Amino acid sequence: MSELGRQLKEARLQKGMSLDDVQEVTKIRKKYLEAIESGDYKVLPGSFYVRAFIKTYAEAVGMSPDELLEEHGNVPAPPEDTAMETVIQKRSRRPETERNAKWLPTVLMWTFPILIIVVIYIYASSLNKPDPAQIDQTNLTNEQQDPTTAQTSPPASGGGVVAPTSSAGTEATTEPTAEPTAEPTPVPTPTPSPQSITVTPDGKAGKTTKFKVSAPAGSEVKVEISATGVSWLEVYKGENSKGEKLSFGNTAAGNRMSFVLGSEGMYIKSGYSPATEITVNGQVITDEKTSSRLLLNLDDGTGSETTQNEGTTDTTDQTNETGQ
Repeated sequence: MSELGRQLKEARLQKGMSLDDVQEVTKIRKKYLEAIESGDYKVLPGSFYVRAFIKTYAEAVGMSPDELLEEHGNVPAPPEDTAMETVIQKRSRRPETERNAKWLPTVLMWTFPILIIVVIYIYASSLNKPDPAQIDQTNLTNEQQDPTTAQTSPPASGGGVVAPTSSAGTEATTEPTAEPTAEPTPVPTPTPSPQSITVTPDGKAGKTTKFKVSAPAGSEVKVEISATGVSWLEVYKGENSKGEKLSFGNTAAGNRMSFVLGSEGMYIKSGYSPATEITVNGQVITDEKTSSRLLLNLDDGTGSETTQNEGTTDTTDQTNETGQ
C-alpha cells in the first residue's frame, strides 16, 4: 500500500465510511478506489484519471486534494494532449461570449425607457384615483342639501327610538329593541407541549440503538440535527437504510436539518457522532458511540406503534461493513 493510499484509507475509516459509501458519493467504481488505496495505478483506465480520481476521493473523505497531491509528487500527471484539448475547448467558447457581450448594451438601452414609461404610468394612475375623504364629504353635503331626507332624533335614554315628528306635532315612540345575545366564544383546543412528548431507550438490534417516542395523537414530532463539524450523515424513513432517503452526505459546521417523525419511524447513521447533535423536540438522544446508528419509533397512543424486525435493521449496514 502506498503512503497516499494509506492516508486516504485512514481518513475514510475516521469518517465511518466504507468503500461502497465512497463509491456512491463519488460515482467511482469500487475496484478503482481499491487500486488507489493500494497504489496500483495501472488498474485505472489512464494516467489522466489517476489524479482526477484521487482528488474526488480526497474531497469525499474531507481531505484537501491539492495538498495531498503536492505532498506526493510521484502521482502520474495527465498527458499534454489532454491539456491542449482543454485549452482548445475554452478558446472555442470565446466567440459565443463575445456575441453575448455585443447584445448587452442593446438590452440595457431598451430597458431604461421601458422602466421610465412604467413609472410614469403608475404615477399617473395614482393621481386619477379619487380621494375617499372627498367622496365622503360630497355625500354628506348632498344629504344636507336634500330637504326630503328624513331627520331622525337621537335614541331615548330608556333604550327606545323616537320616531320622526308628524305634521300634527305628535310624536310616536316604538317599543325598545331587544339587545343582541352574545354568542359564546369557542375555546381553542390546547396543543401538546414539548413536555408531553417523551423519548425512552427501547433496546438494541445489532449495532442499532432503538428509541421509543411517545406523543399525543395528532401532534407533530420534530427531529433536528445540528452539525458542529464534518461527519458522514445518512437519514432514512423506516427501520433501516432501505427506506426513503432524506439526507445523505458530509456535514459542515453550522449545518441544521429538521425532519418530522412519522409512524413509519426514522433511521439515522452518523459517521462521527461528536460532530452531530440529534434532538427530538429539544431532547438530545445519543448512544455514546463515536459512530452511531439510531432508530426512532413513534408511539402516538393509538396502538399504531411501528413493529421493528430485529433481523432486518442492520442487514444493509452489515453488508456495507464487509466493504471495509
